[in-house]
This record gives sequence, structure tokens and C-alpha cells, in this order.
Amino acid sequence: MNSESLFTAALGLASPWQVQDIQFDLEAGRIDFKVGFTSGAKFSCPNCEASEQGVHDTRERTWRHLNFFQYQAFIHADLPRVRCTECGKTLQVKPPWSRPGSGFSLLMEALLVILAKQMPVRSIAQLLGLSDGQIWRILDHYVDAARVQEDFSSVQSVGLDETASRRGHNYISLFHDLDQRRLLFACEGRDKSVVETFVEDLETHGGNAESIDSVCIDMSKSYVAGVGDFLPNAEITFDPFHVMAIVNKAVDQVRRQEVKTEPLLKKTRYLWLRNEGNRTKRQQEHFDSLPKSRLKTARAWRIKTTLQEIYQQCETLTEAEDALKRWYGWAIRSRLEPIKEAARTIRRHFLSWFDGHLNNGGVEGTNSIIQAAKARARGYGTIRHLITMSYLVAGKLTHLPAPPFITRCCG
Repeated sequence: MNSESLFTAALGLASPWQVQDIQFDLEAGRIDFKVGFTSGAKFSCPNCEASEQGVHDTRERTWRHLNFFQYQAFIHADLPRVRCTECGKTLQVKPPWSRPGSGFSLLMEALLVILAKQMPVRSIAQLLGLSDGQIWRILDHYVDAARVQEDFSSVQSVGLDETASRRGHNYISLFHDLDQRRLLFACEGRDKSVVETFVEDLETHGGNAESIDSVCIDMSKSYVAGVGDFLPNAEITFDPFHVMAIVNKAVDQVRRQEVKTEPLLKKTRYLWLRNEGNRTKRQQEHFDSLPKSRLKTARAWRIKTTLQEIYQQCETLTEAEDALKRWYGWAIRSRLEPIKEAARTIRRHFLSWFDGHLNNGGVEGTNSIIQAAKARARGYGTIRHLITMSYLVAGKLTHLPAPPFITRCCG
């Protein structure tokens, strides 16, 4: 077998395509394959698929391929155009190693998609001698194409959260399937209109807004309004994480007010906000030394920990109703305005969590994957990039290209 035949097989080419020439430049660190088709070959029309169409003319094209050993590899070919005898159009034949309009082979694109799940795009670009823009265009194409084929017909429980592309800037809303623990939809903004946009996307993928029976969200008024307007059958649940965040904020507000008259509360913020198991030995000793019997902050902290215990200990809705009634009465009579305000905010949707223990734990876990990708990249320059990467790492997309290095066995 000569080298042309060897590389024809290595590139996965079949008749009438074959490697006709190989040029190796050691100094430039590259290998170039000249690919052509056999004389007299006929092709199907790219438009109507009529077979046995003769070649009208050719146009030279080049594609970047997977590296051969440590050398960059390029495929060059004079692509034929056919003038179809059936539909009358003159169109370029699609090469079997690339998609239309791409300057990369299919295997090279598959590699870039796989690498982007684990590495920042900029690092991939530097490693392979590409530009960021080239890689992002490939990722956008494959993520969009994969999402078109996703099926959301079974979605019933949704989690809604937000994240920023950069600290304090450019928020996007993230809609998750709580049963499958996958990202369903991401879009710019965090007002109530994002829920309408989600419903439109849900229905284009076979889902039904009326089938959504539960939505777990934070206490954003805009999210609550959006769910009420566009998901008519969904019961709203406030995730325990966000409920406790409200109470923690109230505890800290009490401490901030009291520290003006109680200097010993200075630098104790995290002692009150952290659970006992998360404090260091030194922090616990400091916490134990505080005169909790007379501190308003300590009273607010006891109200907070009691609410935590309701989540942890109550197993039925009836138990939770009784416990919440007692807790709410205690909070309202506490004479601590931040605690009273938090209690009023929480009361309305607290109990729905106990009906199904619905929570955004899966959302938080999925968001942590997105945040890790964002941290590796040190942020993204555009909202589009953040959304594309979010789908790639958290969407569990099933129609992305297969890894290019899977061993293929012939039987």
C-alpha cells in the first residue's frame, strides 16, 4: 500500500474520493493532503438529490484537519459543482469530510466541541493555533443544531435561577428540568418576560406550558409575576436555600443595627451566618463566648435556626403547618423588624415545599458546573458565548458530534 492509499484510508475517504498527493513541511510543522475524485465520477445533486450528475466545474477549497502526530494537517480539494439535469441548478457538492461553509473537517470540529467542555476557548485556540472566533462559530453551530432536536415533552417540574456573565453585569436566566437535572433554556435578562420566552422555546421542542405543574424559584418578584402569567398550572415553591438566605440577611441586618451599641459584635458577621459544622474551632469558641441571653442578634439567630430545623425535622405537611404557625408567631412578636419582614415574605409559599420536597438543589449543582466553566475562562465577552457554553456543559445535549478518537471495530 502506497502512502496515498494509506492516508486515503486514514482520512476515511471512499470512492470516488482519494488522496492524490501529500506535502510535508518540517520547518512549518504542517502536512498537506491533496484530495481529488476519480476521472468521470458523477455525483448526486445537493438540492434535489438526483443521482448521476456530471461535473460542471471545480472550486479549490481548504480545511483544517486533526493534527497528524505533532503536525498541523490540512485537506485541499477542488470541489466539483454539478449542473443538475432534473432541477436545473448548479451547486457545489458537499464533501464527505466537512459540512457546508466550514473551514474545518468534521473530526476537527468534533474535537473542538469535546475540548470546549473541559477547557477555556482561548486555551484551545492557543493550543491549536486558531482564533477564538473560529472556535465560537463552531460551538454556536453545533449547540444550536443539537438543541433543535431536543425533546421537552416530558418536562413537568422546572427550576429557575439566574447568573451573570461578569460580576454584577449582564444577567441571564436559566430554566432547568428538575427531574432530568439538565439546562432547558437560557436567555438574557431576569424580568418576567423571560418566562414567556421560555414557554415559546418549550413549545417549539414539544413541551406544553400547561403541563408544568411546579416551578422552584428564588423570591424574585419578576419571576413570580412571570410564572403567574405564563405557566398557569404551576405551583410556585421557594427553594429552601433562598428562604434561608432571606432569614440570614435579616439576621445580619439585626446585627448591623445592634453593633452600634454592642461593639463586641464587630467582626462577628460570619459567626451568625455559618452553621455550627462550618465554623472553625476558633470561631466556635468565639461564638460560645458571646452573651447570647441579652443580644438581639442572638434572638434573631435562634429564630433562624428554628426555621432550619423545621426543614430538617418535619416529614409531613401537617407537621410543617403546625411548626410554621408557631415559628411565624414567634418571629412576628420578636420586635425585630428585619425578622418580622422576612417572616411575612416567607409565609406565603413556604409550605408548598413540603408537598413534594421540590428544591433547586439540582439547579445549584448545574449552575456550579456553569460557574466553573466561567471561572476557567475568566468570564465571557458576550452573553451569546455564556449561553452557548451553558448549554454545552449543562444541557446534556444528546445530538452533539461524537468524540473523534473512539475506536471503530469492523465486524
